[in-house]
Amino acid sequence: MAAPPNLEEVGIKTTAKTRKENNDADRKAVKKNYKAKKILVCGIGPDEHNRVSPCSTTKEIWESLQTTHEGTTQVKNSKIDMLKIEYEMFKMKENESIHEMHTRFTSIINELHSLREVIITTKLGRKLLGVLPDSWDNKVNAISEAKISTR
Repeated sequence: MAAPPNLEEVGIKTTAKTRKENNDADRKAVKKNYKAKKILVCGIGPDEHNRVSPCSTTKEIWESLQTTHEGTTQVKNSKIDMLKIEYEMFKMKENESIHEMHTRFTSIINELHSLREVIITTKLGRKLLGVLPDSWDNKVNAISEAKISTR
């Protein structure tokens, strides 16, 4: 999730002014901040609303939601490490259907993706072919050879 723009980064000072001192740019900035806060607050549930209600700026609301859902950087990195290990150790279980295996695999990949950790599609395909049981060797070989011949 990309954070909404910080007013000071855009070049708008956030020092308190009276209404008369505000110019058009200040009014636009206040209006944008109000709209962004409204969108964020309207898009969350009551529990999250209670969590962000003390926040006074859009940036504070965003950071609170981001920390809640993604965790701190340290927690996020730990999750990524655990998911990468799960990906590396992934094997098809005995008596598991291809569909069930693919669902488990996709779940790991989606979680990694949600944490902005992307694995190249070709690696994913090779990984899936590599975890299939020996009874699938003929099909794996056919797929691998078909892939080679199309290059």
